Amino acid sequence: MSAESTPEPAIPGKDGTNGPRHRAGRRKKDRSPRHKALLITAWVAAGVVVLGGTGAGYVYFKLNGNIKSVDINQALGTDRPVRVDNGSENILVLGSDSRSGTNKKLGGGTDDGSARSDTAMIVHVYKGHKKASVVSIPRDTLVDRPECTDTKGVTHDAASGVMFNEAYSTGGAACTVKTVESISGLRMDHYLEVDFAGFEKLIDELGGVPVTTTKAIKDPQSHLDLKAGTHTLNGQQALGLVRTRHGVGDGSDLGRIQLQQAFIKALVNQVKHIGVLTSPTKLYDLANTATKAVTTDSDLGSVNSLTSFANGLKTISSKNMNMVTMPVEYDPANPNRVIVEKSKAQMVWTALKNDQPIPAAATKGTATGEAKGVVTSS
Repeated sequence: MSAESTPEPAIPGKDGTNGPRHRAGRRKKDRSPRHKALLITAWVAAGVVVLGGTGAGYVYFKLNGNIKSVDINQALGTDRPVRVDNGSENILVLGSDSRSGTNKKLGGGTDDGSARSDTAMIVHVYKGHKKASVVSIPRDTLVDRPECTDTKGVTHDAASGVMFNEAYSTGGAACTVKTVESISGLRMDHYLEVDFAGFEKLIDELGGVPVTTTKAIKDPQSHLDLKAGTHTLNGQQALGLVRTRHGVGDGSDLGRIQLQQAFIKALVNQVKHIGVLTSPTKLYDLANTATKAVTTDSDLGSVNSLTSFANGLKTISSKNMNMVTMPVEYDPANPNRVIVEKSKAQMVWTALKNDQPIPAAATKGTATGEAKGVVTSS
């Protein structure tokens, strides 16, 4: 399913629905084995799509034709946070769990025409494009979703106390952006959605990604079995790592976010290490796969635009990426869900709005997983 698809609303929980509410913390069993949180493909896409900058005939048009885009600005209209003109950029990077096409084989389950945004990250690129902060939004955060209009022009009513990832299943990319902007008060300058069917191939084409695990990770549901030590993860293993929750830590989504963030840093290091620009053939193969793997907002929906965007990110090293989880606490009424810790979250949003570092106090004492430090860059 592409970002332009707009399934009927499917609001989980007790607000007038029959769907079960699943635990954000120590969940015993997933609804189905899904390859979630594969938004890290977007970083690869940004790093390798620069080939299109040559504008070389067939190569340019081939890559240009790969890119899927949605017109977020038209769908959202003018009722949005004011764009801050301080040289910074905010990009919403989303990973969805569609079961259509090749994704069905990777993710399992049934192609029922629906999808959920199981992982979302706000990437704030600071002025000068030397540093970035990445804020992960837990999928099971209970939020008030605002009224939103999807890219097909259908308006969806507001809903209170629903899971964050319900925004995507209700109204696709536009409603997800609208919800993120409502939560944060930040204007999203760009949108990138990752198709995880291309993720495995990308990792294999990169020659794998080296990581070190401080503990053994074994999770039959994600087909991952790693001993403590150094590994070069192939595509299948990388998929397993970024979706595992039972193989390490407390089995929570918050712990999985910690694994994902660690892998992103390892991936960024690997892209820089292999020097893709030294091999035109490798660069083309990577760019071809990467441009097929992402859906962008219409402002990034061409090779030239994506090239310019990528050039603005390629100077950011993993050491200059501050990765946090949006401050949350367990819902007193339902420990299977988390809610925004508003005062601390506001510290995050204020810092990003002012293009300042996120203060350590913003995340101190908030709910967290138990997988920090389990995975590091080799």
